[in-house]
Amino acid sequence: MINTQEQRWLQRRLEQTQNRFNFSADKKKQIFNLLNKAEGLEKYLANKFVGAKRFGAEGAETLVPLMHEIIQRAGATGTKEIALGMCHRGRLNQLVNIFGKHPNEMFAEFEGKLFTNSGSGDVKYHQGYSSNVMTDGGEVHLALQPNPSHLEIVSPVAVGSARARQDRRQNVDEVLSVSVHGDAAFAGQGVVMEAFQMSQTRAYYVGGTLHVIVNNQVGFTTSNILDTRSTEYCTDVAKTVQAPILHVNADDPEAAIYAIQLAHDYRKEFRKDIVVDLYCYRRRGHNEADEPSGTQPLMYQVVNQLPTTRNLYLNQLINEKILTQAEADQMLREYRDRLDAGQHVTDNLVLDPDQSMYVDWAPYIGLSYSDECDSTFDLNRLKQLGVILNTVPEGFVLQRQVQKAVDDRLAMQTGELALNWGAAENLAYATLIDQDYPVRITGEDVGRGTFSHRHAKLHHQVDGTTYIPHCHIKQNQPNFALYDSLLTEEAVLAFEFGYATTTPKSLVVWEAQFGDFANCAQVVIDQFIASSETKWERNCGLTLLLPHGFEGQGPEHSSARLERFLQLCGEDNIQVITPTTPAQIFHALRRQALRNIRKPMIVMSPKSLLRHKLATSTLNELATGTFQTVIDEIDQIKTEQITRIVLCAGKVYYDLLEKRRE
Repeated sequence: MINTQEQRWLQRRLEQTQNRFNFSADKKKQIFNLLNKAEGLEKYLANKFVGAKRFGAEGAETLVPLMHEIIQRAGATGTKEIALGMCHRGRLNQLVNIFGKHPNEMFAEFEGKLFTNSGSGDVKYHQGYSSNVMTDGGEVHLALQPNPSHLEIVSPVAVGSARARQDRRQNVDEVLSVSVHGDAAFAGQGVVMEAFQMSQTRAYYVGGTLHVIVNNQVGFTTSNILDTRSTEYCTDVAKTVQAPILHVNADDPEAAIYAIQLAHDYRKEFRKDIVVDLYCYRRRGHNEADEPSGTQPLMYQVVNQLPTTRNLYLNQLINEKILTQAEADQMLREYRDRLDAGQHVTDNLVLDPDQSMYVDWAPYIGLSYSDECDSTFDLNRLKQLGVILNTVPEGFVLQRQVQKAVDDRLAMQTGELALNWGAAENLAYATLIDQDYPVRITGEDVGRGTFSHRHAKLHHQVDGTTYIPHCHIKQNQPNFALYDSLLTEEAVLAFEFGYATTTPKSLVVWEAQFGDFANCAQVVIDQFIASSETKWERNCGLTLLLPHGFEGQGPEHSSARLERFLQLCGEDNIQVITPTTPAQIFHALRRQALRNIRKPMIVMSPKSLLRHKLATSTLNELATGTFQTVIDEIDQIKTEQITRIVLCAGKVYYDLLEKRRE
């Protein structure tokens, strides 16, 4: 950490305490009450559902008052929404005690009595949740992202959701990004490093994420430091961005609360990531059916002798004459009585929340899939947009080949030249902006396009400034975001999934540099894009552009693995298309936003077709046409001469067409 201002700020804050936190008696009672709830719920579930998996918080109960403190402090300082990503450890405890999930709903999940309206559903510790809680600064909306068993992949999803909320509010300070991790996965999963590298980039900036590590010092059955990692601490990966790291003992709740206050305030002051490493332990095995002493005998000889954090803190408060044993016992009885009675146990839950704080998915829910969509657009306005997209400010010097591309596209608006792929794609984005749909496009080299077909971001050859014509469609237009991403796929695509699930009225596009690069994001594709609707009833209109086709670049860059995406198709979960004409990509992109159906769309986009002399369309086909699932024969052929019908798409169509015309 080399920033002197940040160093001095932390130094002042830490030295002011002199290792005394000076919490009031009421604050200490609040901390104890939350520890009481955390331990009380774990014991209640252990007795009621013996041996059932819950990945409990036992040994890490301090996470409950810590999370409460994050929410309350954020709300008091102007935060309106918190987007959270969290692993499974302690998740159920957070859902009931912090987020306000009704205990009876959770009990029904344990008993197998809660069924989804459609789809497969998922295990209870993967489910997301949203609610509003009251703070001194007003209501705060909490959005906990659903997560798969692939640890850490949900973190960039949550950050993407936070960015979408910030963009909607046009205010970074009103939305907080929080990620809760496990120590083993935080050190081991590469997506963590990717997310840190993204944190200060323009495309993925959220003003910093507040990270909490539930560091129980063991990953399933692996705890030997010679096996778990090569660094001193599990948090050392955060040093790549010079993020401050606060190590704190979970058995010292007041220190943990102070650490999270410090972390929150640092993030708000400097808008950067910060990490709180909550050193704790796992009282049981990896799950409640697991016996840990077989692999960690010495560790569990110690753990089995440890008093709970609640009891340690209770003894402290008794010595300080803040609480009595009788009062503590009464608090525990009252909590259990509320669980028995099926009452909410989150005291600050807003039962009649402000609905304006929720993302409005109502127009997009419960609809059957249909290909029908009116994607037509006024021809005269289309021509106007074509001129706007290919007009640069006076004195803006373009590179020679780019200038020719711009001149050619101007000629396409008058019919002098046939409309090519890049022109049609850019017009699709412009028409959506013109109809008040925000558009976001990210990926490696998307401004120019890997194959120089897009040129949506223009570069001044003299002073290096850039100009994006799509940002100048009309006054008071919605946002057009075009960002070249850092060279990674997994965390970036996870981010875009989170963004797309939070902005239904928009077009969100991720483009791979080459189609095979989607391999590096396969977890996101399998666990979120293809299955989020059936597992979590979570819709998403994300679009993937994957360049595909044999163009002499070797086996990897030739294939976007179309067969894999087709294998993932089932029950209308995703759309996989191989568009053949510029008009097809124009209408496909438009209907992705215009329809009230939100399904991921995977596009096998072309390479050689971007400049193929036959792969053209007319402005009229864009203005009056529609997306066609099947395109009929275009040549005049006598039906009696037909002996074979070949169904094909993309590049192979033009190869066959040219051969036949010979």
